[in-house]
Amino acid sequence: MGKPTGFLEFDRVNNYDVPVAERIKNFEEFHKPLDDEARQEQAARCMNCGVPFCQSAMKLSGMVTGCPLHNLIPEWNDMIYRGNTAHAYSRLHQTSNFPEFTGRVCPALCEKACINGQYSNALSSSTTSPVSAVTIHDNELWLIEKAFAEGVVQPQIPEIRSGKKIAVIGAGPSGLATADTLNHRGHSVTVFEREDRIGGLLMYGIPNMKLDKSVIDRRQKLMEEEGVVFKTSVNVDEALVKELKETFDAVVLCCGAKKARPLVGEIHGKTKAADKKAADLSQVPGVYYAVDFLTSTTKHLLSGSDYISAKGKDVVVVGGGDTGNDCIGTVIRHGCKSVTALEMMPKPPVERAESNPWPQWPKVLKTDYGHEEAIEVFGHDPRVYETTVKSVATDEKGNLKEITTVQVTFKDGKLVFVEGSEKTIPCQILLIAAGFLGAEEYVTKAFGVKLDGRNRVATVTDPEGKNTKAEYMEDEYQTCVPGVFTAGDMHRGQSLVVWAIYEGRCCAKAVDEYLMGYSNL
Repeated sequence: MGKPTGFLEFDRVNNYDVPVAERIKNFEEFHKPLDDEARQEQAARCMNCGVPFCQSAMKLSGMVTGCPLHNLIPEWNDMIYRGNTAHAYSRLHQTSNFPEFTGRVCPALCEKACINGQYSNALSSSTTSPVSAVTIHDNELWLIEKAFAEGVVQPQIPEIRSGKKIAVIGAGPSGLATADTLNHRGHSVTVFEREDRIGGLLMYGIPNMKLDKSVIDRRQKLMEEEGVVFKTSVNVDEALVKELKETFDAVVLCCGAKKARPLVGEIHGKTKAADKKAADLSQVPGVYYAVDFLTSTTKHLLSGSDYISAKGKDVVVVGGGDTGNDCIGTVIRHGCKSVTALEMMPKPPVERAESNPWPQWPKVLKTDYGHEEAIEVFGHDPRVYETTVKSVATDEKGNLKEITTVQVTFKDGKLVFVEGSEKTIPCQILLIAAGFLGAEEYVTKAFGVKLDGRNRVATVTDPEGKNTKAEYMEDEYQTCVPGVFTAGDMHRGQSLVVWAIYEGRCCAKAVDEYLMGYSNL
């Protein structure tokens, strides 16, 4: 595939990034594409490797490497190299509903499994070594945007409708993938979303500089032209559940894992919870859950509404994942005075350990865009490892003014504080990006579905719902309630956008089999 000697002739070249000093002035996307000729050269680096691990989604040492969607990467790279956009898109569309999303926000499990990267330890965005992985992520984004620009992407309206009606609750990536797949099968699909816009965390959990919201609007318009109905600002209650069960042949729950993990610590000062030893810190003015903070900024950019501003403030972010990084990039654009990121885990190695060989997921230090921006603006990496918040203190008005951090370690599997390691630093905004604890109970109770020990919606193997032993099963999507299915983070637990799309596609097949007695999906 591609050019047989391409990986020897062409170095890896990533998309161009707008310089930090310029990009932090706004919330515009800052990854700029290569021109067509340069992109074809990058696609030519996809060698005929024989066994394309990039599309394998293998689980090695407990972590997945390779694309969960099993994208036909060598095939569409070959077509990009040969200049055939339409054919390349046809192969990409076979396995991926929304490459414009994954091409922007996916951590590129495919590239970590690329055989061209086997001998490269430098896995950061600055990689230019000729043995570095193919730029699969950038190639995918270029391809879908090129396909839209050239009119290759057109509404695919089913010629025959099945007469079956399906309700999808939640318009995040799993709900959208479920709806898109079932609609193309010929079923009539209505998507219900409690927010004022579709997209779930794509809309309000991922900031504009990573995913401009016009991209979601464009996909919504296409899906509506194909027949999908969207109803926003609709929340789940008893009346809605009753209506859905009476009106639809099947219901799919794709409400995400939005129950945020709380941050517990001591509170000192003039608040109702002052001097408590183990209080929920989110009740202190100035402490916010990360998604709520990011949502306020996105809504401000879309509609001009009020937002939580970090301008001129000392900010601390708790949590080292993608959301924590997005918070760093956002507060820098607000004009914060300082930003510190606390991570409980030890600092990862810069290079692969011998015990972490290719094609395993590389457990190495990742310096993302927010970290790069903080280094440029403040002169140092904002991350502090093996550290968490022990207590917070408020001013005379009850607002957050400072926090006390403490180093942590793990003993016998339990997190313990390191005695004498406390430090007090100024902080007027504390952002909790510590992950999620599963599905929100009010939705699961309304539909009567069962949860496992991690608050994931449990499933059964019996499509008629007669098997009452509900438990988490990765490849089953029927809940214990007949006709009610689940997919995405609500079923899988907090995960990646690419896994949510995968789950939506698999769930659509399960629903189709339930309704039709067979499935050709």
